[in-house]
Amino acid sequence: MLACLVPCAGLGAESHDIVIYGGTSGGVAAAVQAARMGKSVVLIEPTRFLGGLTTGGLGATDIGNKRAIGGVSREFYQRVKRHYADPAAWTLQTRESYFAKKPHGQAEQEDAMWTFEPHVATAIINAMVAEAKITVVFNERLDLAKGVAKEGPRITRIVMESGRGFSGKMFIDATYEGDLMAKAGVSYHVGREANTQYGETINGLQTAGAVKHQFVKNVDPYVEPGNPASGLLPGINPTPTKEDGSGDHRIQAYNFRMCNTSDPRNRVPFPKPADYDERRYELLLRNFEAGDARHPWNPVRMPNLKTDTNNNFAVSTDYIGMNYAYPDGDHATRERIRAEHESYQKGLMWTLANHPRVPRKTREAYAKWGLARDEFTDNGNWPRQLYVREARRMVSDHVMCEKNCRRVEVVPDSVGMGAYNMDSHHTQRIVSRDGFVRNEGDIQIGTKPYPISYRSIRPRAAECSNLLVPVCLAASHIAYGSIRMEPVFMVMGQSAATAASLAIDGKSSVQNVDYGKLRERLLKDGQVLDFE
Repeated sequence: MLACLVPCAGLGAESHDIVIYGGTSGGVAAAVQAARMGKSVVLIEPTRFLGGLTTGGLGATDIGNKRAIGGVSREFYQRVKRHYADPAAWTLQTRESYFAKKPHGQAEQEDAMWTFEPHVATAIINAMVAEAKITVVFNERLDLAKGVAKEGPRITRIVMESGRGFSGKMFIDATYEGDLMAKAGVSYHVGREANTQYGETINGLQTAGAVKHQFVKNVDPYVEPGNPASGLLPGINPTPTKEDGSGDHRIQAYNFRMCNTSDPRNRVPFPKPADYDERRYELLLRNFEAGDARHPWNPVRMPNLKTDTNNNFAVSTDYIGMNYAYPDGDHATRERIRAEHESYQKGLMWTLANHPRVPRKTREAYAKWGLARDEFTDNGNWPRQLYVREARRMVSDHVMCEKNCRRVEVVPDSVGMGAYNMDSHHTQRIVSRDGFVRNEGDIQIGTKPYPISYRSIRPRAAECSNLLVPVCLAASHIAYGSIRMEPVFMVMGQSAATAASLAIDGKSSVQNVDYGKLRERLLKDGQVLDFE
């Protein structure tokens, strides 16, 4: 059982060696490592579940070269493999039938397994936390107005909305949003930098390069087709006036990674949201009517006849352009945006399965699918975690950027590796110069496995001396598109906790941790720092 503590307003601050805010996969890995290094640790999670996207539907693990993943992160995926080695785990299909088609690049003979059901990930995450005897606090959110107390550059205490406080020697912000980082006065960026800022070529506005997940038919953008005076359909912006490569405030689109099934034994029909509004799906319907017959989703097969379903093609599960207020938003703003994304995506799936303007064969295909009845049973079978692909990103002494991902410049202070494409989902819908709808922002450029700098997970010394940021780390928009993978967040979480523990032992700031000692301990604990 996890040690779920009940909020008690008015009590003095509880004290721990390391205070971790955010029970994402990165936060869990940090907590496990801190405990293994003999430190007292508390893991504070604003929701009622641990694991973030790893337990929230993202079972089709993206990484690129899997050699880049070691330590606690690889241990998690090895535990996934051990789970599915038990015949009892295969309740709705055989192991042989699943592996016959090498799902998501998964080879049966690997030492780890990279595809899994959400409830399996939850069980493994919870087991790792329980084995490490980590104190976990659920349903506590940072007070965004006065939740961080500092003495000089050091955080001394953080306070939740309930009034409950936590003091510590070291702090780790492992949230997808970076609230603790931001409220501690650490510099950060939201949006796309201009290419000129870090000497990049694929950052900023992308119209010419956005060729994937794109409209392949001409679709009219106006409320009354052919009549610009009628205004643009919801979610469409005018033709950009800036040049490609220009910076702006826009971020990658969010969605939910649904767990779907077509197995009648386990299928729940797609629900129609109570606030269903057909106008939200006018682009989808016009796109079908224009002749685009593609099925706009990407259901990747998971064990037991389930999927991890992601965005695909022109109009899909990404709610493009509807998340700009999320990174710096207060809790209420984020809850509203989350609810809007859920309503949109539920309505999208219902539309695909039921709306008369959807081609009959397409409707029939989607009507055979639904939500997996045995997943997310505490949330109406809907994923609990919104896929926050990027929010705030720290600005520190080294900002990871395109030249690092391409290994044009290799950092000397590796604390782990990235290996996935530089991958940005679309950030907006626009009117093209010839008057039709286009998606803008999607870029997918290959990388070589590359090291990630220690300086990118810790702030500048003058801003905060006892904080580490393994998730909202310092990276440009396009570099973060490569780094932002769940196994990498676990790697960074472990490395952050290792550095925090060494800082405590050496009575130093995180900036003054001896990198030689840090490297030695990381390698001892199975981290992969480079292999090129």
